[in-house]
Amino acid sequence: MNAPTSVAALSALPRDEFVARLADIFEHSPWIPERAWAARPFADVEALHTAMLAVLDAAGEEEKLGLIRAHPELAGKEAAAGTLTVASTGEQRGAGLDQCSADELTRLRKLNAAYRERFGFPFVIAVKGLSRYQIMDAVEARLANDAATEFRTCLEQIGRIARFRLDALLG
Repeated sequence: MNAPTSVAALSALPRDEFVARLADIFEHSPWIPERAWAARPFADVEALHTAMLAVLDAAGEEEKLGLIRAHPELAGKEAAAGTLTVASTGEQRGAGLDQCSADELTRLRKLNAAYRERFGFPFVIAVKGLSRYQIMDAVEARLANDAATEFRTCLEQIGRIARFRLDALLG
């Protein structure tokens, strides 16, 4: 079965197919497109993205935390094991995280560990357009934030990632 190539075609799908096509727009969180389905039809990608963000905004704190925790660490164990989602693999590769030197990988993994220790969830950033150096600097800078700020920042970044993924899927 071919993937819908337009928002109109996607909007016309039955709920289960709609959810299946959009299940990985938000990392391992098909509940977001499942709830957004009711807002069909979508006029364009922006309307679809807005509906999905509204679902996220209306979600409880535990669901939001679960979404943040569903994201892999950058250049972490999932990347090393080859178990990242297709989207995450491409995003991390695009940022050059697969080209880290041993020292860079050590720095990034230490930053990831410090971040997770401080906040209780993985560092999340929309890596598109960023270099691995900018990403490491961002982890370091965001370690100075308080937990509430980081929680909001991660959700904002997840929204950006979702938009990039929708654009890639639907043009």
